[in-house]
Amino acid sequence: MKVGVLTGTGTYALDESGTAPESVSTAYGDALVTRGEAQGVEVLHISRHEEEHRRLSNQVAHRANIAALKALGADAVLAVTVCGAVDLTVPLGSLIVFDDLHFLTNRLADGSLCTFHETPGAAGRGHWIFESPFSRPLRAALIEACAEADVPARDGGCYGHVDGPRFNTRAEIRSLAAAGVAAVSQTAGPETVLCGEVELPYALLGYATDYANGVSPEATPVDELLRLIGASKDVFRSVLERALPKVAGAEISPSGVMYRFD
Repeated sequence: MKVGVLTGTGTYALDESGTAPESVSTAYGDALVTRGEAQGVEVLHISRHEEEHRRLSNQVAHRANIAALKALGADAVLAVTVCGAVDLTVPLGSLIVFDDLHFLTNRLADGSLCTFHETPGAAGRGHWIFESPFSRPLRAALIEACAEADVPARDGGCYGHVDGPRFNTRAEIRSLAAAGVAAVSQTAGPETVLCGEVELPYALLGYATDYANGVSPEATPVDELLRLIGASKDVFRSVLERALPKVAGAEISPSGVMYRFD
């Protein structure tokens, strides 16, 4: 089995081996993919922001990344993200295995719609129809892995995608809280949708590094935010190491149905 792994701020590599990524050409540009193996599972790792955080959230090549994973034969995708908690009951330094998505704009950073279906009449065009955008078997693997890694994790929560690179206003966060969003970040909405369109099972794990604007009576200090971002790398690595063999042993199918017209 091949598992794609998408990481974000603070986690630019899955280990300290120094393995260089390879450039994979797609119709949507090039993606940098690092091949590796963990617990007998072939891993295709993409650092969304690339080394030294070269790409800000508005510069992440979402379509190229997902197209590359699909072309390389990934069977499933596990993604991680540091995030701002919108729910005050989410402890900082804890994990959320998301089960729903709030991504109303459904647009990429350049303003275009978030889809691979751009050309009228193109083969494979269609609608992604689903109850939950996240794979239940992959979520189960992550939940079990969190328990084995002895890291507190919430089973379920709505992920809110917000546009960056700026952080959000209090008013914006209030509207997301009213919609039931548990935590927000700036990158996982598009990849959730794109994985759905190409029928790649996908699950998302979040690590709370701060309380979003106005959630807590006192703002999370920037130093504490940065400390938790630094701590997230080892937590994500520990959970992923335990989750990968569970994914390999699970019966996995795409979330929902991709209804195609030809």
